[in-house]
Amino acid sequence: LDTRFRRILYRPDRLAEEYVRQGAHVLDFGCGPGFFTREFAKRAGDTGRVYAVDLQDEMLRIVEGRMESEGLLPRVTTHQCRPDSIGLSPELNGTLDVAFAIFVVHEVPDPEKLFREISALLKPGGTFFFSEPPIIVPGREFEEKVRLAGEAGFRLVNRSWFFVNRAATLKRE
Repeated sequence: LDTRFRRILYRPDRLAEEYVRQGAHVLDFGCGPGFFTREFAKRAGDTGRVYAVDLQDEMLRIVEGRMESEGLLPRVTTHQCRPDSIGLSPELNGTLDVAFAIFVVHEVPDPEKLFREISALLKPGGTFFFSEPPIIVPGREFEEKVRLAGEAGFRLVNRSWFFVNRAATLKRE
């Protein structure tokens, strides 16, 4: 999941540059081994914070090890979610600037609930970027997820292709 070839293809640095500002508070939902987390943490800087959230404890340990070895761990908080909820502290509601769910929404049992939780975590006007692989998530299913995100309080900004994956950028109303 974290190879040099994949970094060239997906350019996590460019994604971070486009959406993450210095001092930003970021959600990386479904972070896996931290492929995107690293770039989000670099871009957020010492005054920012990245919440790396994953269902698998092993992935979070990998993230912690990688962030520690690169001196980025003080910028990252890892959190093991439950299958049915992100489960971050309600104290974080309305405090995050940007949220990412990259190649993971199709694995969530209740995407509508996920979108509501992300909406609650974001500040008004906060950005939510999610993408899905078209091989796994056909166009109609992706559009249904965009519609569900709209019902959860998001306004669609644009649809795009993130490498060869469908992506949507939304703003919290």
